[in-house]
Amino acid sequence: MPSIEAVLPLHVATWIEAQTRELAAPSVKQRLAALRHLFDWLVNGQVVPVNPAHTVRGPRHVVTSGQTPVLDPAEARALLDSIDVSNHAGLRDRALIGLMVYSFARIGAALGMTVEDVYTQNRRLWVRLREKGGKRHAMPCHHNLEEYVTAYLDGAGLRDDPKGPLFRTIGRGTGKLTRTVLPQANAYAMIGRRAAAAGIGTKLGNHSFRATGITAYLKNGGTLEKAAAMANHASTRTTQLYDRRRDELTLDEVERIGI
Repeated sequence: MPSIEAVLPLHVATWIEAQTRELAAPSVKQRLAALRHLFDWLVNGQVVPVNPAHTVRGPRHVVTSGQTPVLDPAEARALLDSIDVSNHAGLRDRALIGLMVYSFARIGAALGMTVEDVYTQNRRLWVRLREKGGKRHAMPCHHNLEEYVTAYLDGAGLRDDPKGPLFRTIGRGTGKLTRTVLPQANAYAMIGRRAAAAGIGTKLGNHSFRATGITAYLKNGGTLEKAAAMANHASTRTTQLYDRRRDELTLDEVERIGI
């Protein structure tokens, strides 16, 4: 093709069709979205007159239930209670997992917190999260989370560094916190180790605790609308993907097969 200006919707549609033969629908839709953003930028810069990807439709993909593994409340409680909090790593890990469970925080928002994002308001401890798109979202702490975070701040001596990261790496050979933000990959590895030590067979991810907290909240009479607000979701349809109550219903029905 002689120039990017010569790209037409037909070319984009042909490329998308070829992609669907090799990739799953969500991946194809993600690539199409990236291409649209690229051409939007080119249009704004007056490099091309129109966006040829704007009218091209991606493959149909309907999701009614999330695939993120979740824990039942007893397993989540056992995991939190199994963590040895006699050291900085244990205090940190319990606080991080507790934050995701009790505030429905995304792992990225949790790891992006600074020490001053934990604050007192109306005699309660609150946490301030920076969610997708730079949106700030504040949540009051559940009493268990308040206990975990307070123990972590005091035990690790973080209160004197308000601008520093809240969740940090552990220095090699020292057992003490550094001033380096804990990477998501390290958090994922930590969760795997903690789950294995607690005897939990479910393969957990960083998002598992968000789904676990939302499901537990809804099972205890919480509303989908308030769960969406607490999770900072723009739509309750997104929150429904984290609602795994139907999984238990399905298991109960399967056990009725008396063979």
